[in-house]
Amino acid sequence: MSELLSYVITDELHGKRLDAALSSLCEELSRSVLTEYIKDGRVSLNGAVVKKPSTQVSSGMELSVDLPELEPLDAVPENLPLEIVYQDEDVLVINKPVNFVVHPGAGVKDGTVMNALLYHFPQTKVLPRAGIVHRIDKDTSGLMVVALSELALNKLTKAISKHEVEREYEAIAEGLITSGGTIEANIGRDPHNRTKMAVLPEGLGREAVTHYRVMEQFRAHTLLRLRLETGRTHQIRVHLASLHHPLLGDPQYGGRRLKMLKDASEELNTCLHEFRHQALHAIALKFIHPVSGEEMQFEAPLPEDFVRLIELLREDLKVNGPAY
Repeated sequence: MSELLSYVITDELHGKRLDAALSSLCEELSRSVLTEYIKDGRVSLNGAVVKKPSTQVSSGMELSVDLPELEPLDAVPENLPLEIVYQDEDVLVINKPVNFVVHPGAGVKDGTVMNALLYHFPQTKVLPRAGIVHRIDKDTSGLMVVALSELALNKLTKAISKHEVEREYEAIAEGLITSGGTIEANIGRDPHNRTKMAVLPEGLGREAVTHYRVMEQFRAHTLLRLRLETGRTHQIRVHLASLHHPLLGDPQYGGRRLKMLKDASEELNTCLHEFRHQALHAIALKFIHPVSGEEMQFEAPLPEDFVRLIELLREDLKVNGPAY
């Protein structure tokens, strides 16, 4: 059965192209997919089908998207462990470890969170994407919310598209960041490397907004707390790399260039050398329960390797002082 998504064009989107406006409103789908839906006659403005992506929209217009019925899931159930933080009939919150892919994709057919969901929660078989409403990267740890019912899936998907699900992260960035701020820079596929994302000029890519504040400074690294306003692929990693402060340990965006700290302990330098994934953890999650209407808040402690690295960086700062 197909699904109908409905939106109202806001003042901020007045005068935009239809494909651009729809991309801003419907974050769970890529702009290229939405453009194809427009061309296929699946998008309407004020009840009339519009097939031109370049059509200009106006504030107050009602926009609807008739999503096609999804193909049955190819993923098979697998008895893989899930760290469950919260569970009821409609909603599941898990704490995902590093090195755990969220769903099957290019080169990954099994061993994913989706496979585990299908095993432990068979009711997700009838849901699109097995109830997964957002994802975090394979080598990012932390909190994810999953829908266990159709009603929860529809409401959580809309809440995410309207920026009503709050997601906070903690991260260790390379270099010293002196104060917090907001990064507003469009993100899209890197034109020089299609396996990566990149900050793109205005008019290209999709809007991306990241808020961050400095939690702690070390000699050559900064502990940050970040809040996503949008949820683009690799958003935090790309945004911080654009400031020339990539995440420590990030293999794709510049944080894996080994920099041995002068006068640092052998233990710290070994820890830095062996930290093989981006130092990024989805630490807090807040949303309105899609059925009960109750405000839900969760936190997940930092992983052990993350905590140990922070401890060593603090010890190094005490021994060697802030100058580096």
